[in-house]
Amino acid sequence: MAETISKELLEVIACPKCKGEVELSPKGDGLICKRCRLVYEIREGIPIMLIDEAISLEKYQARDGY
Repeated sequence: MAETISKELLEVIACPKCKGEVELSPKGDGLICKRCRLVYEIREGIPIMLIDEAISLEKYQARDGY
């Protein structure tokens, strides 16, 4: 079960690549930047906001069956 990210954190956190808005994934296990088409995974309640650790939105969707 994914741990949730607070609304306050979602309001201030930004994509490290484009500095744009991110949104919580439907399962709550990642933060999605639609502009860059990247997903930053959330591990043990901590968003991993490193560009090198991000996965493509397509790979994320294929992995999770969207």
